[in-house]
Amino acid sequence: MAHEDRAEVQAVRTAPLESIAALLSSPSEEVLNALIDNPALDETHVCVLLERKDLTGKLLEEISTRKTWRASYRIRRALAAHPHTPRLIALRLLRDLHLMDLVKISLLPSSSGELRRLAEERILTQIPQLPLGQRLMLAKRGSSRVAAGLIACGPEQAARASMDNPFLTEAHLLKTLAKEGLSARTVAGVAKHVKWSKMVNIREALLRHPHAPPDCVAEFVPDLPRREIEDLLGLSRLPEGVRAHLRHELKRRETE
Repeated sequence: MAHEDRAEVQAVRTAPLESIAALLSSPSEEVLNALIDNPALDETHVCVLLERKDLTGKLLEEISTRKTWRASYRIRRALAAHPHTPRLIALRLLRDLHLMDLVKISLLPSSSGELRRLAEERILTQIPQLPLGQRLMLAKRGSSRVAAGLIACGPEQAARASMDNPFLTEAHLLKTLAKEGLSARTVAGVAKHVKWSKMVNIREALLRHPHAPPDCVAEFVPDLPRREIEDLLGLSRLPEGVRAHLRHELKRRETE
């Protein structure tokens, strides 16, 4: 490093408070590394710095090792959410985050898939201990996987709210409908839902479920393609009521 550069870095370390804001936007990693040694740098400054998506993993790791910044929840949260925070550091930070911050990270497109999955897992493990109000909040604002988890474990009010979650995907709902322990009320809620009840794959999953509502079975079967009816009849654990409707439908079509 040239003498002029060393002088600049040293000047950054001792820069007065009024100069900090301008230095936070420096494109130089050397300047930013020197800046985090500046005693005038406070929590708010670091949080502003962490809003930059061009920070390197090395700089983020350095921030995470500083005892002063490690003690700040705001900084730990920002580090956990930053797309360039080294994997192991981000995973460790995630363990201490509050529920709503876990929700935000689970929905961040910039977060790695692994980080989002871990955030979801931490949310799902907390659900049994959460009061109804928080479950309803998650039902409306949680990720697809979280919404599906609430459909599976309820209570019914949260399960129904989760069906309207804009992030809920057909794939996650199908996984939930594959669980035989799903309550009859929840199965009926899916079967009568204005969106999900129109999907062929969801209808087939409902017909396979032991709690398939009889009135919905009668409604769904006539619209199924013949191949799907035959595939369903080939299932050994198909509810007898559903099997009878399917056989009746095949006979009806043969006589037409």
